[in-house]
Amino acid sequence: YQSMHKLLTIYNILHKQYGPQGWWPIVDCDSGKCEYHVKAPRNNKEKLEISIGAILAQNTQWNPNVVRALIELKKANLLDVRKLLKADSKKLGKLIRSSGYYNQKVLKLKEFFRHLEHNYKGNISVFFRKDANKLREELLSIKGIGPETADSIILYAAQKPIFVIDAYAKRIISRIGLSKDDTSYHELQQLFHDQLEPETAVFNEYHALLVEHGKRYCHKQETECTACPLLNLCAYGKNNIRKE
Repeated sequence: YQSMHKLLTIYNILHKQYGPQGWWPIVDCDSGKCEYHVKAPRNNKEKLEISIGAILAQNTQWNPNVVRALIELKKANLLDVRKLLKADSKKLGKLIRSSGYYNQKVLKLKEFFRHLEHNYKGNISVFFRKDANKLREELLSIKGIGPETADSIILYAAQKPIFVIDAYAKRIISRIGLSKDDTSYHELQQLFHDQLEPETAVFNEYHALLVEHGKRYCHKQETECTACPLLNLCAYGKNNIRKE
């Protein structure tokens, strides 16, 4: 009960502090910015874009690295299963260069799209009809897709309730004292699943809020504990301030 109360309190504080995050953002090529809207994905093309974004976001920052790569793919008209599969790998690598590890990510994108084409005739909506557990198992069977990427695709593109654990979530929740530094991905995810109602909109917003908070205050080093809105809940933050 205490864990559930604390998780809900964290969510309410962050939501009041930052407001709705509008994740997952869709890239607007004309402006070069992200178009945030609560209705994404609205169609198959946006489901593909979010899935591509989740793969490109591995080991890098969303903005500007992934945004630039998505803009280049859109300009080349490659947000399409068959077109991307046919695209020359070197050309594709140049387009997504800004996302880092681009040669590896070319292979990952091709593997993901090949799976869609071979098993679902390129129709991502048919793939997403599976329940979250079966979808996750299948995504993890695709080379280059790990738990965080799979869960991001399930939550944001397939719109099914599964909590995404990333470095921000792990850092914030462990510093507050609801987990440990060595808590596994599955164990931390299970904490959210056990204590919160399985609502896609809440899981979506909660994860996005943790990312925003991690960027603003809860850094890996040189944390901004004094002004942190979660300070009253955070033993790490209070100890950090006392040391200063």
